[in-house]
Amino acid sequence: MTWLITGGAGYIGAHVVKAMREAEENVVVYDDLSTGDRSRIPADVPFVTGSVLDGARVRQALREHSVRGIVHLAAKKQVAESVERPLHYYGENVEGLRTLLEAAAEHGARAFLFSSSAAVYGMPDVDVVTEGTPCAPINPYGETKLAGEWMVRAAGRAHGLATASLRYFNVAGAAAPRLADTGVSNLVPMVFQRLTEGVSPVVFGDDYETPDGSCVRDYIHVEDIAAAHLAAARALAVRAPGTDLTVNVGRGEGVSVKEMISLIGEVTGHGAGAAPVVAPRRPGDPARVVASAELIRGELGWSARRDAREMVSSAWEGWCLRHPSARR
Repeated sequence: MTWLITGGAGYIGAHVVKAMREAEENVVVYDDLSTGDRSRIPADVPFVTGSVLDGARVRQALREHSVRGIVHLAAKKQVAESVERPLHYYGENVEGLRTLLEAAAEHGARAFLFSSSAAVYGMPDVDVVTEGTPCAPINPYGETKLAGEWMVRAAGRAHGLATASLRYFNVAGAAAPRLADTGVSNLVPMVFQRLTEGVSPVVFGDDYETPDGSCVRDYIHVEDIAAAHLAAARALAVRAPGTDLTVNVGRGEGVSVKEMISLIGEVTGHGAGAAPVVAPRRPGDPARVVASAELIRGELGWSARRDAREMVSSAWEGWCLRHPSARR
């Protein structure tokens, strides 16, 4: 069975490509390279440059490569940008998905795997977030992911696609330095950048009702995310048409922002410089968001294997590859 991986040249997408290739799955990468990097993909992997908004291009790729399943990761994902440019996000993330699903249905694909996000939950006031926790996204990015889940589920029922949506939490780490996250919108690379520049990391609020006053999050290694995609893809390949699965992808363990910054200082050798300064809370930051990973364990036999230290150390190797002067 051949899988089309949209956004396969991105940070998470390239790890999914790696995991599926190592498991001897046939893959084709489809990416518009707006944020992806072609060098992340081995030369022998078929690569199609195109936008998911280009229905004709998608249909051509599905037909020429005899695709039977789709792993959809291509999306815009910056929360702040989504607030500033909501129509752009709805166009890329929702209309792009609709175009892709339409092409998949016409082509006769049998499986569709959607990368969703914990952003669909918004600000859950619970100790552990289960798949039954009400979804109440608080920004356009989260709204587009929730709308995407609805669309995937409805299209699956109507057109005989076995579907799944993976709601993953805070992704970090790298399988290899060349695959590391090149953005600085997530906490770990954001702290790396500040330490490299010789300025203190920032904690937004230290008066939350958490053990150390800073926000608590569920961090998960990108290799574990990739393994979850592989497990879901293999399950979809044998599931009945029209069936759907929606699961969290997390470790089920919380790490506070202060704890993560301290760990980063220790791992990188920048311990003294990692003492954070405190800034006011950011609007919309919940105190605690930690996943329940029970459903995915039961349905797919998947569980996270890597801890926060592995996330930081592997991400740091990738950062130092691009910023050699950062290493001490």
